[in-house]
Parts: sequence; C-alpha cells; structure tokens
Amino acid sequence: MRILVTGAAGYIGSVMTSELLKKGHEVTAIDSFIYNQASLLDCCNDKNLKIIRGDARDKELISRCLKGVDAVFPLACLTGAPLCSKDPLNAKSVNFDAVKMILDLRSKNQAIIFPTTNSGYGIGQKGIFCTEKTPLNPVSLYGRLKVDIENILLDTGNVITLRLATAFGVSPRMRLDLLVNDFVYRAVTDKYLILFEANFKRNYIHVRDVARVFIHSLENFDKMKNEPYNVGLSDANLSKLELCEEIKKQIPGFYFIESSIGEDPDKRDYIVSNEKIEKTGFKPEVSLQMGIEELIKGYQVIRKNQFSNV
Repeated sequence: MRILVTGAAGYIGSVMTSELLKKGHEVTAIDSFIYNQASLLDCCNDKNLKIIRGDARDKELISRCLKGVDAVFPLACLTGAPLCSKDPLNAKSVNFDAVKMILDLRSKNQAIIFPTTNSGYGIGQKGIFCTEKTPLNPVSLYGRLKVDIENILLDTGNVITLRLATAFGVSPRMRLDLLVNDFVYRAVTDKYLILFEANFKRNYIHVRDVARVFIHSLENFDKMKNEPYNVGLSDANLSKLELCEEIKKQIPGFYFIESSIGEDPDKRDYIVSNEKIEKTGFKPEVSLQMGIEELIKGYQVIRKNQFSNV
C-alpha cells in the first residue's frame, strides 16, 4: 500500500516508517525535523521511501502528497502536556488544525489511522478499568486537543483511532521525557529518584508495539474501522512506585523515595482495559521488563539528557 506518514521522523514515526518499509509498503514521510534528529537515515536505502522536509500544516504540500495514497497516519504532534502548555497556539495548529485539514482534503476512500491518547481519561475511578465507553475527561490541553480531534475523526468515518498508553523504549528519535524512559535514565545515571504523588497510575506500551498496532489496524481496517481502541500492556497498569520497583529488579542499587511535599503537574491517574484491541487479534510483544532491559543498554550510548520534547 501507499502510505503518507506525517511526523515520520519522530519517536513513534521513525520506528513506524522502518516497519512499514519492511512490510513492503511505499511510504511518503513528512517531517519538519525541528529537533535536528538524524532518524530515518537507516531507511534511506529503501527505494519505497520518499522523505519530504516540510510542515504538516502546509496545505499545498499535504494536498499534493495525499494524491494516490491509500492510507494516512497523522503522527505529527506536539506531544505531551508540558510542551502543549508551554506553546498552546502551536499545539492547537499541529495537534488539531493540521489533522482536521487532512480530514478535509482526503478522499472518502483514503483510510486514516490516528494516534490519540488514553490520557483523555484524565482521572479515573479507583479500581475501575477505563474502557472505550468510559467518559473522557482530559486534564491537560494536550488531552483536550486529542479528544476533540478524535471525536471529529470518528464522526467523519473511514477512520481508526488508537488511544495509546504511555510509550517507552528505544527509538532512532529518542525521548527521555517519557515516564519509563525518564525513570530508567535516572536509575542508570543518578541511582536515585524522588517521587511526587507516587500512587498515581497509568498504562504503558512499547514503541515497537505501537508501530505493530498501526500495521495490525491497517491489515484489519474494514473489521476495525470507525472505532476507538485502547492500546497498552494489560499487565502494566502501574503506579509510579510500582514502576520503580520493576526498575529496581534490574538495577538493584536504584533508590527511590516518595516526597510528602510537592506535586506532579501531570494529574493523570487511571487504569485501562485493552480487551477490545486484544479481541481483534493484537497482542503486544514487548513486556515492560524487556523494555527496561533495552533502555539500560541504550543509556550506555546516551550519556546526556539531550533527547526531549521540552
């Protein structure tokens, strides 16, 4: 298939593009390379890849690139609550307006698979799993923008939305501001961590499994379309404290303590059911422990906190 990927050199996109090419798809990859990243260099030998340095908000560019493609993966995004809070105007133009533009420009037979976020659940009820029918209650601008555009996408049709758990793992466009990646980095380099609101829970998913679920959705599009799906590790609905305990299993010298003073600006606290996506035949392949092991090795390469979205 011919696939247009915006944000193709990002944390998820750089893994996704490689996997799509391995499957034999033709990929048009658009990215602004705002972080001066070198991701996608490993894919440049593939004749099925076309890279365009450009802005996902450029109407003329997107209109031209949409011609002849079968599916669109709009990954271009200002990702995370801190970054969106810091730059709300750009957050809206990239995370909402640019996706709405794709929706307006695409033909009805062009499929869209869109990464939203399960952070839209905001603060859940203790002990109750959030399903796709749980009311959305985002607690950040990032979450609100994702929820708002997801509603429009699903109303328009020929779309799948994937409510991704917090991603982790090594990527060619590495990020250290993601929770698992950050905690493992601190365990490797600092050997200690002070936790705020340590019992707040969330779900996790490896970045390679994110790429896999997009491909799974593409291959099962007609059966899955026009629905949202939670995507995460069903055995990894963990609090920050529980996450640290998992890291300590591989880094015994890691010391962590909860502070009674201070608070986490990210107020998300929920557990998630991934049963719906699992019933379509998708199962993650990379466990949390496998991802932690991978990150420990990766941080022998990365020695400075230079990889972040903020």
